[in-house]
Amino acid sequence: QVQLVESGGGLVQPGGSLRLSCAASGSAFSFDAMGWYRQAPGKPRELVAHISRGGIPNLADSVKDRFTISRDNAKNTLTLQMDRLKPEDTAVYYCSVGKYNRGVYHADNYWGQGTQVTVSL
Repeated sequence: QVQLVESGGGLVQPGGSLRLSCAASGSAFSFDAMGWYRQAPGKPRELVAHISRGGIPNLADSVKDRFTISRDNAKNTLTLQMDRLKPEDTAVYYCSVGKYNRGVYHADNYWGQGTQVTVSL
């Protein structure tokens, strides 16, 4: 069983920054890949960024020039630094653990409660 706890969301004005954190625990094995998803009201869950155990990041085109993903393997923590936020970034953000299959990230079916990010004046 894996537990994921996200934190760091909030209300921010356009152009502002937020730093999301995720603490992963409960597994007897080290986590392979980790990632962040987001879900806006009325829209499907969207993969925003993922990172390999070795620290190789991959970000969606919509955020790659504004967001940074990083991880601390010793602490099993995942971070998403979000800069130059836009109203369309408004969503609930979820942390995930998963694996790569032929270079494609697949999240395991473990989800935390998410953290709300709202970008508005």
